[in-house]
Amino acid sequence: METPLLRDPGTPPSDEILKGVLKGSYSAYEETIKTITGPEYGLIPQWNYYKDGKAWLCKVCYKKKTVFWLSVWDGYFKTSFYFVERYCPGIDKLVIDESIKEDFKTKKPFGTMFPLVIKISKKDQIKDLLKVIEYKKSLK
Repeated sequence: METPLLRDPGTPPSDEILKGVLKGSYSAYEETIKTITGPEYGLIPQWNYYKDGKAWLCKVCYKKKTVFWLSVWDGYFKTSFYFVERYCPGIDKLVIDESIKEDFKTKKPFGTMFPLVIKISKKDQIKDLLKVIEYKKSLK
């Protein structure tokens, strides 16, 4: 079983460290951050070390609302969204890769929250991420 990287609490993620662990997918990470922090999306990424998971995670917020979590793995990064049950049917209506929808349907909920995970290693996967971000931001 894979484990997330960035596990040293004394070493916060820097561009240099992220380039080293993300390797070829760093350009996708860089473009993702540039896009989501721009005026169209207005998201704020916040890196923190979480003792429960023993790893650095990036909480990405819009105003005070957490939109998704970003974790770094060997050669790719994952974005994790959490939805309450009443918003799950909206995922099926999104124009995103079918494999993301299928994976979402099979994931077990955490309490009342249903996880939607997108693994990103290439720039062409960012379009699906942006569609889910737009959906999440539109929810009350």
